[in-house]
Amino acid sequence: MAEAQHHNRVRGSRLESGLTQGALAEQVGVSRQSINYIEQGTFAPSVYLALRIAEVLGSTVEDLFGEENA
Repeated sequence: MAEAQHHNRVRGSRLESGLTQGALAEQVGVSRQSINYIEQGTFAPSVYLALRIAEVLGSTVEDLFGEENA
């Protein structure tokens, strides 16, 4: 069974903020690999982690992880 992909806009927002994966990971408190997996859509973050990412990127959870056509 194939793993579900979780589409998000974390990578674009991170790049707009001028942050590397490592810098975002450090500010959020996770590994760089975790940020990579989130950006690839192979890992869906917990609500707490999604909130932290949104806070660091100056965004909202809805903007980063919401439906594209919503």
